[in-house]
Amino acid sequence: MALRIAVLTIGDELLNGEMADTNTAAIAASLGAHGYALRESLTVGDVEGDIIEALQETARKRDVIIATGGLGPTADDLTARAAARAFGRRLALNEEALSGIRRYFRERGRQMHPRNEKQALLPQRALILPNPVGTAPGFLLHHDGREIFFLPGVPEEMIAMLEGSVLPHLRQRDGETFPMQQRVFKIFGIAEPQVEETMQRVALPEGVETAFGVEYPMVHLKLRAAGEDAEGLLDGAEIGVRKALGDSLVAIGEETLAGNVARMMTAAGKTLALAESCTGGLIAKLLTDIPGASTFLDRSAVTYANRAKQDWLGVGERILEEEGAVSDACALAMARGARRAARTDLALAVTGIAGPAGGTAQKPVGTVYIALVAGDEEKVERYRFGGSRDRIRLLTAVTAMDWLRRYLGERISPG
Repeated sequence: MALRIAVLTIGDELLNGEMADTNTAAIAASLGAHGYALRESLTVGDVEGDIIEALQETARKRDVIIATGGLGPTADDLTARAAARAFGRRLALNEEALSGIRRYFRERGRQMHPRNEKQALLPQRALILPNPVGTAPGFLLHHDGREIFFLPGVPEEMIAMLEGSVLPHLRQRDGETFPMQQRVFKIFGIAEPQVEETMQRVALPEGVETAFGVEYPMVHLKLRAAGEDAEGLLDGAEIGVRKALGDSLVAIGEETLAGNVARMMTAAGKTLALAESCTGGLIAKLLTDIPGASTFLDRSAVTYANRAKQDWLGVGERILEEEGAVSDACALAMARGARRAARTDLALAVTGIAGPAGGTAQKPVGTVYIALVAGDEEKVERYRFGGSRDRIRLLTAVTAMDWLRRYLGERISPG
């Protein structure tokens, strides 16, 4: 039977809006990639009674709990004490944990504050989970056949311990020789209902299940299979998925659109210049998140003001006065100017109205122009994007990168 797993995140900052709970999503994604499904998630504040109640109630229903947060050295870090009380144990100084904390500071040449010793006060009979990137040791409690993992709330530390300790332990406990395998297909330009309708026409191998989700602005199609031949089943299913989705399929698994664009640019030996207005450098940011982007990205100009468009890109005064900064003529002139100044193979330009103000009847908020200029092609197109300012900017950046992907895909031979 599949393990019933719950996540409990702890911290006032998660309830009062100071911080977003990214840990639950990260844990769910990691579990899913290893064939496990999250059954429940809960968040409580730094109130000892609430933590105790949440632990006891969840332990009655679930096989495994992964709790994050509240393991720090300050007075409001109450998780270890609450765990001891929840499961009827004494709180005691754990020498293994204390040794690990001292080693962390010693290896970094730092003086350990006396308050850090509090992090070694743990419930009796706790199994220590090493923290390779921080001071707070994690720990595991066994209670009535349940396993409760306690990890720090700092995302970097939590992920390292989840991957290094929790998942191997679950695999050992589960004893499943052939766990559920999952493959994620990332789709752009097709809405989720359309993706589902398309997949209904695909003859998937028996034993392959489908699920759908949205990670804006991408739609995620998830194929899952279990058993000895899970990888083979997914390989067979992938052939049908690729054929059905065509150019709308932009990445698979751990791949990203930006990463694939970077790979294709490098493989083609092409260079790129960017001219961004409404996106404010977001396209450059997404591309330079990829290591080695300097092999193809020459420069990026954030030309937000009209004067910058004139001075840096050579956009004519007549275009700005008669057509406007948000126009096909301006976008094309920006791309031409960027390519001319950088002497690159390609140039991409975006200009638009991201809002919430600035729109008109002729050019409402969400109006965006994208232009691509190359030695063999010039292209400009108008879009009308909806949503918040952030969504308009992100959708503009992703659409522009997808233009690059499609342009390169038409020119790079499969071999």
